[in-house]
Amino acid sequence: MNSRQATTAIHITAVLFGLTGIFGELIQASATLITAGRAAFATVALLLFMARTGHRPVRPARRALPVLLAAGVLLAIHWTTFFVAVKTGGIAVATLGFASFPAFITLFEGFLFKERTRIAEWAVVALVTAGLALVAPSFDFSDRAAAGLGWGVASGLSFALFTLANRKAVGLVPARELACWENGVVVLLTLPWCLAEFTGLRAVDWVWLFMLGVFCTALSHALLVASLARLNARTAGIVIALEPVYAILFAALLFAQYPSVRALAGGTLIIGAIVWSGWRRAAAD
Repeated sequence: MNSRQATTAIHITAVLFGLTGIFGELIQASATLITAGRAAFATVALLLFMARTGHRPVRPARRALPVLLAAGVLLAIHWTTFFVAVKTGGIAVATLGFASFPAFITLFEGFLFKERTRIAEWAVVALVTAGLALVAPSFDFSDRAAAGLGWGVASGLSFALFTLANRKAVGLVPARELACWENGVVVLLTLPWCLAEFTGLRAVDWVWLFMLGVFCTALSHALLVASLARLNARTAGIVIALEPVYAILFAALLFAQYPSVRALAGGTLIIGAIVWSGWRRAAAD
């Protein structure tokens, strides 16, 4: 993969990430079932991909198991809360709430890894917070949009912790196996809570679940890993920050879900802060 192909791959990854909320809206099922089905299809797809490339997963070392379990728990929480946010507040609100995760990473990295948080990084946190305040129609959680934003922020918080857990796990488990094991943990955690619900799924919901698991999870992960072999993480992060833009565009085109002017202003602040942070770090590197 050359640089141009890597750039194309990372943009496709951002589009696939943006489609996640669309499938969450389309699938007529609980957030737990969507999470379990997504993880199951992704696990099978990743296993088949590794088998096709001649790679056989190796059982993780005992010292890696607690980290993998923690990462799997956080991934399950992240996906479940995100789909609850979509069902409650709509795609745009859920995605913008989730987009707060870089601010949480900035906060937690300083505490967990004893890394110095710079003034510019605190500025990103402040801008994201201001953006979320604008996106929120009110702070009354009986309002579905406000509740949806709350679930979206919870999804961003759990994803930030998941990212930091992955930072530890990647040193213990080969990268190509990591997503497979983590998705397997998600299946084990969520399937017992929704197994009976699968009998009531429509045929089209199985199709949406398949596409969500294979394309928006397994394929997007493979493209992300492949692109990072040619692009630095900062550049990739700038492109991935466009995920809410794609999600909001798809929601408007497919479901006529149009965010308010205030929500658009808040979203612009959030996405702008993340992109600016990525550019600043890329320039520093």
